[in-house]
Amino acid sequence: MGTNTSRPDASTAQSSSSSSTTARPLPPGMVLGPDGKPCKICTSFRNWKPPVGTTGNTTTTTTRGSKSNKGSSASAAHAIASSTAAAAALAASASTTPSQDDSWRAAHCPPDVESLGRATWTFLHTTAAYYPDAPTPTQRAHMLQLLHSLPQLYPCSHCAEDLGTRIQRRPPDVRSRASLAAWLCATHNEVNAELGKPTFDCARVDERWRDGPKDGSCD
Repeated sequence: MGTNTSRPDASTAQSSSSSSTTARPLPPGMVLGPDGKPCKICTSFRNWKPPVGTTGNTTTTTTRGSKSNKGSSASAAHAIASSTAAAAALAASASTTPSQDDSWRAAHCPPDVESLGRATWTFLHTTAAYYPDAPTPTQRAHMLQLLHSLPQLYPCSHCAEDLGTRIQRRPPDVRSRASLAAWLCATHNEVNAELGKPTFDCARVDERWRDGPKDGSCD
């Protein structure tokens, strides 16, 4: 019986080398979901793919969103803003031409974090605009159930966690149409301010979400 000399498995070494050289970097600004994998619904369209010309050594900015991690709302918003800012800076510096414009994506692609957010805020503000001035106890309960369900069901995990923190800190006011609209407007403004976006004049919620401008430009 001969002695079997120990030596590395060539197939294993080759596989390891191949996987290390072919691993694709995450696009800058891509957000990771609770499972540690890239989360498209947590990320803007512009960050779904690396800009043309990036290499495997590109430094990426990622944020892990998890409902089980009880981070503060400020840190969650800061993480979102940081990843978005990094991606925007890179996109501005790269001279690339998008293969698909926004209107095509909106019609054919799954929503990204921004389009989902706009649609959700539109739904909530419009629902508040048509909420009764003097809601019944049942109507109040239904509205609270709707709002409290969002942190549990919203597809973007870090967005859901952030909203849940805000609801705990400042519970929704569902006593009337005016109080609900004011609460939603203030909450939306908090989020926009932390993300570096413009805030909205809450005195104009009816004009924006129910009545339209007085000049009739929306009629």
